[in-house]
Amino acid sequence: MAVTGFSIFPSSLSPVIHRDFTPLVWKFSKSNSISFRRLAVSTEQTQTQTPTTTATPTTTRRFSEKSEELGEAEVAASVDEVEQNGRVWREYFERSKELISRSDGGPPRWFTPLESGPPLKNSPLLLFLPGILSVGLGLIKNHRRIGKIFEIWCLHIPVMDRTPFTDLVKQVEKTIRSENDRSPNRPIYLVGESFGGCLALAVAASNPDIDLVLILANPTTSISRSQLQPLMTLLEFIPDQLPFSPPNMLSLMTGQPLRTAIESVVKGLPLQQTVGELSQDLDAISSYLSVLADILPRETLRWKLQMLKSGSAVSNSRLHAVKAQTLILSSGRDQLLPSQEEGERLCHALPKCEIRKFNNSGHFLLLEDGIDLVTIIKGASFYRRGKYLDYVSDYMLPTPTEFKKVAEDNKWISAFTSPVMLSTLEDGKIVRGLAGIPSEGPVLLVGYHMLLGFELVPLIANIFRERNILVRGIAHPMLFMKKGNIQETFLDVSQYDTFRIMGAVPVSASNLFKLLSSKSHVLLYPGGVREASHRKGEEYELMWPEQSEFVRMAARFGAKIIPFGAVGEDDISELVFDYDDQMKIPYLKNQIEKLTNAAVNLRTDATGEVANQDLHFPGILPKFPGRFYYYFGKPIETEGLKQELKDRDKAHELYLQVKSEVRRCLAYLKEKRESDPYRNLLSRLIYQATHSFTSEIPTFKL
Repeated sequence: MAVTGFSIFPSSLSPVIHRDFTPLVWKFSKSNSISFRRLAVSTEQTQTQTPTTTATPTTTRRFSEKSEELGEAEVAASVDEVEQNGRVWREYFERSKELISRSDGGPPRWFTPLESGPPLKNSPLLLFLPGILSVGLGLIKNHRRIGKIFEIWCLHIPVMDRTPFTDLVKQVEKTIRSENDRSPNRPIYLVGESFGGCLALAVAASNPDIDLVLILANPTTSISRSQLQPLMTLLEFIPDQLPFSPPNMLSLMTGQPLRTAIESVVKGLPLQQTVGELSQDLDAISSYLSVLADILPRETLRWKLQMLKSGSAVSNSRLHAVKAQTLILSSGRDQLLPSQEEGERLCHALPKCEIRKFNNSGHFLLLEDGIDLVTIIKGASFYRRGKYLDYVSDYMLPTPTEFKKVAEDNKWISAFTSPVMLSTLEDGKIVRGLAGIPSEGPVLLVGYHMLLGFELVPLIANIFRERNILVRGIAHPMLFMKKGNIQETFLDVSQYDTFRIMGAVPVSASNLFKLLSSKSHVLLYPGGVREASHRKGEEYELMWPEQSEFVRMAARFGAKIIPFGAVGEDDISELVFDYDDQMKIPYLKNQIEKLTNAAVNLRTDATGEVANQDLHFPGILPKFPGRFYYYFGKPIETEGLKQELKDRDKAHELYLQVKSEVRRCLAYLKEKRESDPYRNLLSRLIYQATHSFTSEIPTFKL
């Protein structure tokens, strides 16, 4: 078999020959030692010895079942343990030391951490291109999670290697061309950190015909504006007796010490005094210094700086040729590069580019606590296994860690509104809680959309928490717009990442079809954006279209339709600046028109108020919080009605029945909340103070 790509370690270290090229694969034991094993040479043998995990169809989108299938709970727990103990950097340097101690020098090569696999069937390939340190362990904190949904290969560039930038580009090109020939229908992800970002851009520019997805973390395309070179010049003047060298000081760029040093120099404070004040911080990282000195000896550092310059020049000169889908991750506290400014520049220069900003992060973003690359990819809707993104089959359920973060970020909503959840059992009995929602799908939840969708987070979170069911929301295309479409508007698309992580899909008949056919629990608002951005005095009015839109689709799969109502928007806010007010102001009118034109037009054939799909954000004033109330009516069966509901009149009759039930749910809640002694926040706080802050707060009698 012809072997292409990069060379391997010496035979004494038991190299792994993997598919059509020769990466090294290793596994870290609990003692942090590195063990090697030999795999089969041929493609067929490799596939036999390396099992894949197949995504088996499930009867419902229950969280626990899918979590066990993917092993996500175990993965998330492992990541949490690393983050909680704060050992990421220590682990990085310890493993780097062991890796470079086994290296024979030589040219760059790929490796795959055994801890990262096996991935799901048909998972895309992810190539990690490292930054200035070039060890290839920049994803060490994410190996397990990434390895569940990607086939991951990491590039290792030995310390003494002097391969020019253009030759690195050619070698990476050989790999992606070989893999594209082998699997032409799957995308190849290039994750470039720092210097690796320049490498990814140069490769993408030379291969516009290959389906590449670029994820660039603080790329060094702005090296000409970097603080790195002046800092290195400054460090040459530090007295020899001080325990600093260029590599030692470079290690400080991941945290507060470097920030303090730079700020002190800028302020004109004596450098000697600044060094003394940093002594305690140096103690914390003293164990890393010898390893960093081995990774970046003085001559290697000089070479790396030259590589940064040449890589930046080449990649910038080829930006016009980059056609790949690109996600840029920019840090706000990168002390080496103006990363956020550069991210915006690249986003305007590249045609299919999105950006995510991390205002409190430094240069080594992917090694920081709280940064989960898989969650970022999922939130940006950048994970796909084929030529095009399928919002249903490509979706990965949220891990316990992801759900916990979503709940933490939005806990103030539940804390202020103390949601009351009511549901209806099959015998018609109304109970507190969500026992009336069927466990098995397909289920279609159809209801009223509060102003600005206030009801969404408590609704999704409580069903998820109480019934272990993830509800997939049918959402407006605005939540999935790309930055290129809205550059002249005030909309920040990253604010909708949470909705995408929690399973929202763009509204379309095909997506509803796929969800119901996979026996999912689906959330649908027929009133859509018109209902969620209603005018003054229109609260709790249903802005539904005249024709039925979902009944026959539900009947096709025998889905249970659950009508529901949600009230409380008028208890927490007052609408003071609505659509009619905003359209009187030329600037806001222009912004509304731009945003509306950028989004996909819906219901262009509809008439009446529901046809007004202009996108805007109503102005509200907060009130002293009241309470949210939800009432899920009795499930309406459609099983066995497929033929009957082909008749448009029959389908419309059922549609009107669902609409009437939603109105009844709203009327019931509006009436019953008047008798709730704990409708006011103050009364609820008093109750919790005299009982327990974790106790369930009573409500009206059922």
